[in-house]
Amino acid sequence: MNASYIFTFAPVLLPMTNLSSHKEPLATVLRSRRTIHLFEPMPPPRKALLDAIELARWAPNHRLTEPWRFYVIGPETADAIAQLNAALVAEKRGARAGQAKLDRWRTMPGWFAVTSRIADNAIMTEENYAACCCAVQNLQLSLWSQGLGAKWGTGAVTRDPRFFELLGIDPTQEKFVGLFWYGYPADIPTAQRKPVAEIVTEIP
Repeated sequence: MNASYIFTFAPVLLPMTNLSSHKEPLATVLRSRRTIHLFEPMPPPRKALLDAIELARWAPNHRLTEPWRFYVIGPETADAIAQLNAALVAEKRGARAGQAKLDRWRTMPGWFAVTSRIADNAIMTEENYAACCCAVQNLQLSLWSQGLGAKWGTGAVTRDPRFFELLGIDPTQEKFVGLFWYGYPADIPTAQRKPVAEIVTEIP
């Protein structure tokens, strides 16, 4: 059964005078967010994802195309994706590897996918994709602020035509951005970043 949704929300205007007071909490969320590989088994609240999608749509997008599409994946479709992925793994690495992958994917508590609308020209399509990546960051930060982590996947299964069929996506109309798991983290990895001086070039 296809469990996909496209959402619209009424705009919320924030007073500009209050933005500076949120600087440090935002910095904390930005620095602390991690990609989560292990999740607690309890299902995450659906409202948390919908709230995150509401914030995701405020990402910058050239010409206000709002190219993002969000697919909330239910248990039946999630299991079908897991089985398809396991079959692909088994073809390359054997039945035991396929079964191990199936067992792991079946432990993931929450699933969703994001696509980007394909435009009439390649440049706009690329700009739409970039906007969707910005939206994904908004979404992940929102989830993190609610105590939920996510993992962004673009593995071989997401390039299989059968995957698009399972989600009811027309690959001529929508470019795939990512398949996501989300839920309560069972483990939070550590991470480091290069010093700012190593990644900044000042040009007169």
